[in-house]
Amino acid sequence: MSEQIPHPAAEDPGYHYGVMRRAIDLIDQSKDPLQLDQIASEMGMSGAHFQRVFSRWVGVSPKRYQQYLMLGQAKVMLRDHFTTLAAAHDLGLSGTGRLHDLFLRWESMSPGAFARQGADLTISWGWFQSPFGPALVMGTQKGICGLAFSAEMGEAAAMQDLQSRWPNAVFVEDAEMLRPWVMTAFGAQDRPLEKAPLYLIGAPFQIKVWEALLSIPSGQVTTYSEIADAVGSPKAARAVGTAVGRNPVSWLIPCHRALRKSGALGGYHWGMPVKRAMLAYEAARAEA
Repeated sequence: MSEQIPHPAAEDPGYHYGVMRRAIDLIDQSKDPLQLDQIASEMGMSGAHFQRVFSRWVGVSPKRYQQYLMLGQAKVMLRDHFTTLAAAHDLGLSGTGRLHDLFLRWESMSPGAFARQGADLTISWGWFQSPFGPALVMGTQKGICGLAFSAEMGEAAAMQDLQSRWPNAVFVEDAEMLRPWVMTAFGAQDRPLEKAPLYLIGAPFQIKVWEALLSIPSGQVTTYSEIADAVGSPKAARAVGTAVGRNPVSWLIPCHRALRKSGALGGYHWGMPVKRAMLAYEAARAEA
């Protein structure tokens, strides 16, 4: 059973993600913008209740939020909210990026230790409700090393996916050990920690890419080719895309902020509706 994590925008963030997920399908099926009452009716809610749900969750009205969920929003974000990684790094160091405020302390596993595929490593895990549906969180004594979302792929697949990355590790269910970090990670109001540490377990090239992703501020986006330039491999956009897709710590290492140059969203390992929800959530809150 997943643990409820208090969230400043909602008492039940998983429920709100479910409503938003259904709204995405409805918006995609409509050729024209939908009125508040139309969406609310399809959600089985009154207009006033639907308005409260979205205003609490994301901080803007459903009408405004709908604009961020439109399929063409990625192109708008690339035009208006694109950042180079060099500029993003400077922003992060100045303290304006939310992730840098929360995750300034991170550490990576040595290449030799990674090659042993988690041998001699104990990884705790637990299920939590998040603003984007059920979240599987894993961590060592050094910090969070895995975060998966199961709304699209299912809990069993998410568990198998993360465990397969470190097949020689020992996995122990221990939500209480992880809970303070998770509360901080999802912005819970009563968080007991100022920062939640990350422990990056991956190949050296992957870690370089994930470090670059950490430089992208909330509400901003970049491209795979821009990340390739930032890690010193300008011709390796395809390899960068693979490393982005293998990011085991979704949301916190913000692979959802990487888009294609064309304005297409690109892929997302945990499901495209989750990626669209994250981008809309961050863009709306940044504007608000």
